[in-house]
Amino acid sequence: MSETATEREVMEYDVIIVGAGPAGLACAIRLKQLKQDLMVAVIEKSAEVGAHILSGAVIEPGPLDELLPDWRDNLPPMCIPVVSDEISFLTAASKRRIPTPPQQKNHGNFIVSLGALCAWLAPKAEDLGVDIFPGYAAAGIHYLKDGGVGGVIIGDMGVNRDGQPKDTYMQGIEIHAPLTVLAEGCRGHLSKELIAKFNLDADSDPQVYGVGIKELWQVASGKCIPGKVQHSIGWPLDTSTYGGSFIYHMDKDRVAVGFVCALDYSDPEFSPFEAFQQFKHHPSVKPLFEGGEILSGGARTIIEGGAQSLPKLEMPGALLIGDAAGLLNLPKIKGTHQAIRSGALAAEHIAEKGSGDGFDAALRASRVFTELHKVRNIRPGFNKGLWRGLITAGIETVTAGKLPRTLRNHADHSALVKLADLKPVDRHWVKRDLAPRDRLASVYFAATDHDEDQPVHLQILDPEVCTTRCGEEYNHPCTRFCPAQVYEMVEDENSAAGKRLQINAANCVHCKTCDIKDPYQVINWVTPEGGAGPNYQNL
Repeated sequence: MSETATEREVMEYDVIIVGAGPAGLACAIRLKQLKQDLMVAVIEKSAEVGAHILSGAVIEPGPLDELLPDWRDNLPPMCIPVVSDEISFLTAASKRRIPTPPQQKNHGNFIVSLGALCAWLAPKAEDLGVDIFPGYAAAGIHYLKDGGVGGVIIGDMGVNRDGQPKDTYMQGIEIHAPLTVLAEGCRGHLSKELIAKFNLDADSDPQVYGVGIKELWQVASGKCIPGKVQHSIGWPLDTSTYGGSFIYHMDKDRVAVGFVCALDYSDPEFSPFEAFQQFKHHPSVKPLFEGGEILSGGARTIIEGGAQSLPKLEMPGALLIGDAAGLLNLPKIKGTHQAIRSGALAAEHIAEKGSGDGFDAALRASRVFTELHKVRNIRPGFNKGLWRGLITAGIETVTAGKLPRTLRNHADHSALVKLADLKPVDRHWVKRDLAPRDRLASVYFAATDHDEDQPVHLQILDPEVCTTRCGEEYNHPCTRFCPAQVYEMVEDENSAAGKRLQINAANCVHCKTCDIKDPYQVINWVTPEGGAGPNYQNL
């Protein structure tokens, strides 16, 4: 961050946790269970805890049982025991039930709203003495003179689009601590900065990602079967693109529906948002939503790389946990149990050692990493298509990942095929009429809100690339891969190319797809003003 004319106010803590998701809150709770005298702060950029949280989500309760043994006596809102599983293969016109893989059997698990779960966990942390600060964005790192991490810098409030203070200006403070725990979730901008600064990924594969788009619907009475879990693969994706759907039946005639698409897809004309909407119009799916109404929606990237893309998890003065570290188990389609377990493990390590030194080795010796290692080849097995991937997944499942091989991951942004080499794909997509009509309508259901007179938080490092090479080679894929229509190419007679990139930053739902998928890596997502962004309801 740039220096300001006045010295920032400083607060001191023993441990700072960035992010009030399941990993961060679990870490805070476990720290105070073990060391009541520790001063622990949790910094959360959303206006309320849970407002930026979006996940499927079906959770394994084991780590939550360990963290809060009596949690089942007072269940969180929207917490429904799973009663049945099914997985299907779809073509454009048909649905075929296929055997449920062992990793996706959900007996004993719970369907939850992860946002509601985090909002339920936060008071439990506060009751133990944790200070939680929602609405304050950790915008920068406070570095010590020796280069180590010494805390975070809260972003200034009330700065206009040109970077000048407004009447409402309030300078952000610095929060210092001997240890900072990064629990920002997938592709957090501070985690990204620190991974690069300390070269934490030097010995790992590039991280790979998917984008998940989710909606919560109120369906007609009698259509919802609480506790039913449905997944699918196949249409509307082609066999070279990895992804699939979920439909989770909740309480009160509410159904969560979503679609996840890997961001290593090759077609620059492809739109993940449109793929999701097409899925809802499959003959076996559409009847569930006819006569219903959408309540809320949003999008978030998920981290898919697994064991071989795991960076080093410690650096001077800081640790990575949860999805900031890359701990999601993709074959299970679950990461919450890994997040909670890693947060608790970090707390136990800090309480015993008094620092983060040795945490990387501790996590790699734990159940968290063992689980990832067993399934390490399943996701990259799909790099050569659906059928090869299913065969690989079967072999890896039978052998419990014991074969002496590790398949490699490759950076998502390098996967797009240039237009000159593109072979058109007939996706058999259909005309659709279910809400939302388009991406702008979808943004409404995310309740996203940004003060438009603030610095644009989507930094374009080389704007000329956007109007020249990107258009010529890929036809501006940012105008399609963004699920919130943040990016538009508009006519501009003052531009040599006759057009310019317009950034509708107020639409942003903080999914980070642009930061990941841009083929030239010229889009850098940084946090906007604290409290800005989506206000997800029960997602």
